[in-house]
Amino acid sequence: MAEETKFKLTYATMFDPPEELHTRYEAAVAEKRANLGAEYGMIINGEDIFAAEKFEDPSPIDTDVVLGIFQKGGAEHATAALDAARQAAEGWGNTPWEARIALVRKAAEIMDQRIFELGAVISLEAGKNRFEALADAAETSDLMRYACDQLEENNGFAYKMNQDPLVGYTATNYSVLKPYGVWLVISPFNFPAALAGGPVGAALVAGNTVVLKPATDTPWTARLLAECYREAGFPPGVMNFVTGPGRTLGQALIDSPEVDGITFTGSYDVGMNIYRTFSQFKYPRPTILEMGGKNPVIVSNSADLERATQGIVRSAFGNQGQKCSAASRVFIEREVYAELADKLVAATKEIKVGDPTTRGITMGPVINQSAYNDFKSYAEELSQSGNILAGGKVRLDDAMGQGYFCEPTIVGDLPIEHRLWKHEMFVPIVTLHPVDNLDEAMQLANDVDYGLTAGFFGCDEEIDWFFKNIRAGVTYANRPQGATTGAWPGYQPFGGWKGSGSSGKNAGGHHYLQLYMHEQIHTTIE
Repeated sequence: MAEETKFKLTYATMFDPPEELHTRYEAAVAEKRANLGAEYGMIINGEDIFAAEKFEDPSPIDTDVVLGIFQKGGAEHATAALDAARQAAEGWGNTPWEARIALVRKAAEIMDQRIFELGAVISLEAGKNRFEALADAAETSDLMRYACDQLEENNGFAYKMNQDPLVGYTATNYSVLKPYGVWLVISPFNFPAALAGGPVGAALVAGNTVVLKPATDTPWTARLLAECYREAGFPPGVMNFVTGPGRTLGQALIDSPEVDGITFTGSYDVGMNIYRTFSQFKYPRPTILEMGGKNPVIVSNSADLERATQGIVRSAFGNQGQKCSAASRVFIEREVYAELADKLVAATKEIKVGDPTTRGITMGPVINQSAYNDFKSYAEELSQSGNILAGGKVRLDDAMGQGYFCEPTIVGDLPIEHRLWKHEMFVPIVTLHPVDNLDEAMQLANDVDYGLTAGFFGCDEEIDWFFKNIRAGVTYANRPQGATTGAWPGYQPFGGWKGSGSSGKNAGGHHYLQLYMHEQIHTTIE
C-alpha cells in the first residue's frame, strides 16, 4: 500500500480498508489468474531442485483450476536439504546477530513489496477472502520484524551476570543464548504465509539454518516466501524449501538426526505423534508445537449483545472456521440465550459465500475434499442430535458446485455430553448452550483438552473473574473484532495451554524467540 496511507492492516483493522487495497488486490488476482499452471521447484542450497514425481495444486474455489505444478519430494530431498542446512549452520550461527537481523528485515521488506501478490495467491490457494489473505501476508513480515526487534532490544541475548566473590581473582560471567543448529518448520494450510514465515524468521534471527516444508494444500504461498528469502541474499543452505507428502518427505525430515529443533503447526493427533517420535533420540531436542483449539466464548446476561454477536460470528466463520483459534463453543447465560441466538442466526444468514476474490464475499471454500466431507458428516450428525439453527448444507448453486463451499452453521440444543463439544471440527460450525450462571459456563469452557483462545462478553466487574479462571493462552474480553480470533505480533502473542501447545510461550511475544536458542555461560578468571 502507498506510503502516504496511515492504514495498518491487521486482523482487527481489516474491516474498513482504504480503496487502494481493493484495486491493487484485484489487479494482483487478475495477473495471477492469467498465468496459472507453471511448475515450481524446491529450493535447496539456493538452487531450484526438481523431482521425478510432481503433484498438482488445485484451487478449492474451482477444483478444475490447477494453480501450479510442484515437486513430490522424497527421502533423498529431505537428506539433501538437511545436508545443505548442516553445512551452512556453523557459518550462519557465527554470523553477527546484527547481520542476521539485517537480512531478515530485508526479506520482510520484500514481502511487504509483494503483499498483493501474496494475498492473491493465498486467496486462490487457501480460499481466504481478500482481507484475511492480505492480513495473513502482512502478519508474516510483522512476525519476522518482531523477532528482529526482540534480538536487537536484548543486545543479542548476551547478559553480564554476577561476579564470583573470589579472593585474589577477578571473575567475569556472561549468559549467552546461541542457536541450536538446523531447524525444521512444518507449516499448515490455514495460515500458509504467517505460520511459515513467522517461525522461519524467528529461527533464522536466532542463528539457525532452516528447512521449510509447507502443507501440500498450499505450496505456492510457501514458494513465494522462499523466493523472498533467496532474493534478500541469505547464503546458500541457510533457508531451504521442500515440498511433498507428509507421510514420506515430512516423516523423513522428522526422523532425521540432523534436525536439532522443530516447529509444527497442525492437528493435535499429528502434533502429538511428532512429539513422541522426535523424543526417540539420544538426547532431548526442542519441539515447538501448536496443535489446535476448541475455543469457548462465555456471554453474561450483562453483555452488549450486539458486540457479542459481531465478535462471535467473525471468530466462528472467519477463514471458514479453519482457524485453530475459531470460536466453536458458546456458553450463554439463560436470561439472554434466546435473544443472542436469534441475533447470531440473523447475522450468520447475512454472510455472503462464494469466490473469495470477489468484492463483498466474506466466506470462501474449505480447503479440500477431506474438509468438505468432514463438514457434511458433522452436519448430518448434528442434525440428528441437535437443532441446526442456520446453515448445515454445502453450496452447489452457480459456480460453487466446482469447489468446496459450505454454509456457516449454528447448532443449538446439542446435549452437552455429545462428542462434538470437545472434538475440533475445523469447519464453519459453532454450537450454542444455555447456562444457569457464569460458574457453570467457566466449568464447561475449561472442560476440554485444548486451551488456545477464549472470549468473554459481560460487565467490567466480571472481566477480572474471567481472566483469573479461564485456562487458555490468548484471552479476550468484549472484543467485537473477534471474540477468540485476531491475535497480532506485538499486540496479542499467540499460543496455547494444555493440548494446544508444547512450549507455554506465545509467538509474537517477549518470550518466543528464546525458544530457538539454548543458553551457554561464559566464565573468565583473571
